Amino acid sequence: MYKSIVIMKSSMPPMEEYIEKMKELWDSKYLTNSGRFHREFEEALKKFLNVSNVSLFSNGHLGLQLTLEAMNLSGEVITTPFTFASTTQAIVRNNLTPVFCDIKEDDYTIDENKIEELVTDKTCAIVPVHVYGNVCNVYEIERIAKKHNLKVIYDAAHAFNIKVNGRSISDFGDASMISLHATKVFHAIEGGLVVFHDDDLVDKLNKIKNFGFLTEDVVDEIGTHARMNEFQAIMGLCNLNHIEGEILKRKKLTKRYRENLRKVRGIKIMEEVEGIENNYTYFPIVVDREKFGFDRDYLYDVLRKNNIFPRKYFFRLTNDFECYKGKFAESKTPIAIKIANSVLTLPLFADLTMEEVDKVCKVIENLQGV
Repeated sequence: MYKSIVIMKSSMPPMEEYIEKMKELWDSKYLTNSGRFHREFEEALKKFLNVSNVSLFSNGHLGLQLTLEAMNLSGEVITTPFTFASTTQAIVRNNLTPVFCDIKEDDYTIDENKIEELVTDKTCAIVPVHVYGNVCNVYEIERIAKKHNLKVIYDAAHAFNIKVNGRSISDFGDASMISLHATKVFHAIEGGLVVFHDDDLVDKLNKIKNFGFLTEDVVDEIGTHARMNEFQAIMGLCNLNHIEGEILKRKKLTKRYRENLRKVRGIKIMEEVEGIENNYTYFPIVVDREKFGFDRDYLYDVLRKNNIFPRKYFFRLTNDFECYKGKFAESKTPIAIKIANSVLTLPLFADLTMEEVDKVCKVIENLQGV
């Protein structure tokens, strides 16, 4: 029996580095309300991502939800059901109607060739997802959006520091939300950031996430509480110093997974894509029952019996959630259904060892007698 191999562990900076900045926090006792480290973190992210506008949030979900709100959208939003619950919930909580588009079988992102047939006179925006860090066809989505005068807000939760032909993935669309949750390749304990182009959104987003305050005495917006605190900002600043090294570790582990699993029949893996500088945030596999000999759920159970804890991510599809039953039009998404029923994300984090990767792969190989 192997020692427990979990789906992920958070990357952490050297404790001394974090504590050193915390000393300044203890002296100032300024813990929140856009303090010094919050401002430093925003500026550091603008420089690192090479973007003009960044707004920090207590979590990525509120970043996405409040960005949609700040754009004053109404009507229908074309999106994907192959995503985390947050994407659809952010849309619905803005009283917008999600219209679910199918995904592509090669990279699991929204199928840009099926978007336009879903556009109606009620469509106001597209919310695609860079799922697992796989990049949507940003150029075709941009063409469709311009043709139909639609906003594009990317759920880029998995896509920190990814580049497309040398350009930051965050620079595409009208806005992109990136999660800074502890499970992500880069994190601020909990948190999120939104990158956007419209300078008018700076004050709008800052007000909405701070209860709608314009000044100390004037509240001219119906807002909420979504500010990032100083503890989170310090963690983000420290982790930013090490992000390239962390991604390199994940890249090496991903390469090992690929080398081991390429020879296994019926296990589909993602390969490198030309022009994409990835962050290796997840390692999904898709199980073909006919070729592999067993289905995804059986493999999931076998791995768990061997103290290896993968995740059925994403299962279920969001348009299959009980809370949406009967509320929205039925969508034909056969590819999304197929992938949701056969995908499994394997353990991947910077401190995972090569030996542990080999152990995971060996359990999979042994099922097929490789």
